Amino acid sequence: MFQSFDTVSDPSLAAGRVARLRARLAQAGVDGFLVPRADEHQGEYVPACAERLAWITGFTGSAGVALIMKDKAWLFVDGRYTLQGRTQTDPGLFEIVDLVETPPAAFMRTRLPAGARVGFDPWLHTIDEARKLRKALGEGGGALLALDENPLDAVWQDRPAPPLKPVAIHPERYAGRLARDKLADLAAAVGAAKASHTVLTDPASLCWAFNIRGGDVPHTPLALGFSILPAEGRPQLFIDKRKLPMKTEAYLTQLADLKPPAALDGALSDLAEAGATIGLDPALAAEKLRQVVEDRGGTVLALPDPVRLPRAIKNAAELAGSRAAHRRDGAAVSRFLAWLDRQPAGAVDEIGAVRALEDARRAAGETAQMPLRDISFDTISGAGPNGAIIHYRVTTETSRTLGPGELYLVDSGGQYEDGTTDITRTVAIGTPNAEMRERYTLVLKGLIGITLLRFPIGTRGCDIDAVARMALWKAGLDYGHGTGHGVGSYLSVHEGPQRLARTGTEKLLAGMILSNEPGYYKEGAYGIRIENLVVVGEASPVPGGDRPMHDFETLTLAPFDRRLIAEDLLTKEELQWLDGYHARVLAEIGPMLDGEDRAWLERAAAPLARH
Repeated sequence: MFQSFDTVSDPSLAAGRVARLRARLAQAGVDGFLVPRADEHQGEYVPACAERLAWITGFTGSAGVALIMKDKAWLFVDGRYTLQGRTQTDPGLFEIVDLVETPPAAFMRTRLPAGARVGFDPWLHTIDEARKLRKALGEGGGALLALDENPLDAVWQDRPAPPLKPVAIHPERYAGRLARDKLADLAAAVGAAKASHTVLTDPASLCWAFNIRGGDVPHTPLALGFSILPAEGRPQLFIDKRKLPMKTEAYLTQLADLKPPAALDGALSDLAEAGATIGLDPALAAEKLRQVVEDRGGTVLALPDPVRLPRAIKNAAELAGSRAAHRRDGAAVSRFLAWLDRQPAGAVDEIGAVRALEDARRAAGETAQMPLRDISFDTISGAGPNGAIIHYRVTTETSRTLGPGELYLVDSGGQYEDGTTDITRTVAIGTPNAEMRERYTLVLKGLIGITLLRFPIGTRGCDIDAVARMALWKAGLDYGHGTGHGVGSYLSVHEGPQRLARTGTEKLLAGMILSNEPGYYKEGAYGIRIENLVVVGEASPVPGGDRPMHDFETLTLAPFDRRLIAEDLLTKEELQWLDGYHARVLAEIGPMLDGEDRAWLERAAAPLARH
């Protein structure tokens, strides 16, 4: 199994750990300390040695930050993790604060006493974050103090060692372009921005640029490291050589000068002292890198990561791989759903369902000679009230039986060498009630609304997020997460900069892959989410139209639960799309199923009665 069901959170340990940290803070002469859920690369997924937030609070979500002062402490989480934050932390220690409505900088401005001195690790906060925090504290006469040593690391005695998983070459047939060509384009972009160098800090950018993949973080094939890319000359790649098999090292030596990660500070210092202008992405690069450059007399240029857009705009080979991965994955998910439908209510628990789904993915990969390399994230397997926890992680302690009259939400994905998948389906266990059917259909209307959109070139995710919410809003309902995130090509299942959300300000460009996943969550009762991945395409012209348009192609192929669809709430256009989608599912993945699984799919994908 790629997924563990062990309980990794124990709120009872937090009190002792917080006490030891506070003693260390007193020695350092600061009133408080910030503990983000971050590593030196500011990524969403971090190795075990960087799970500082989980260690000090018990909270294991993928986004959050703790502020620990002498006598009070707060945990900031977004809407996805409100319930999880409450259950995984000690309420006597940590007060939960909404990360979106009241981010730490705004909180510090109004809630901390005047003159507060707050320490932080400059490797674990971006340049933008540090600037906002420094400004907020300064307004109250306080100070943000960069600490040379992370005080939490000093008291974390059994901290895991850094990862050393082997790095592999990602073949050109899946990457679509040679690394040397990518690096040449990136060098030109650095020069065009009037920088002499830039630093790649995001491991996903590093892996994409050099056509490599690793295993340093869970479920995402990242090799942790940094690279200094010059406008002219050879790149420098800072990566632990213990992770490089002979073939990979020989390959990378042709592309860059290889150096250990500890040499990054010195290399930047040398460039800064020589008068270099170094591009750093303020939203991604650690504050420490800015300090090193400016302290040595260099110039920092605010320069967005030059890899992010090329990486997000998939080329023909990456799109072909994604389509193949989704056909294979859709067959696996459909086989799982068929199996689940044959089980009596109460016969399967959340962990058993996860195991069955992973087995189905493994079997599909072996049949297609494209092995499942990993799951793309811990499968969210939530029955009944657990489905209302947006990023629920099932453990041996929390696993529920899928009982009659309940809804079961399963959000999962696979990592294949030709593509990354992410799909959510919500199904009825037994007979759903009228409210469940109504709200499922409202969510489905939102997914279809996004799917059917044609939108002008230049449209951003924030411009269309409301389309997915319209039917819910009319019923006085909503959901507390974005509608969609970007997805990588055998990389991160959460990839920027594109997203469908109120905060999605990046233009949607042809070739970008996004999720389309509206939902509804009734705390203590059930959760509903439906998710397909889509790719932005160039829409065919409309007679009489005078604006070039984009549209969405759906990549995900698996049926929706027709028992949950209230057909009378769907328009004729929505019914036509749904029947057409199911016909496509049957045509494309039907030949990959046989026996009772194929018979189940034929029933699940049959035209709806009203249509």
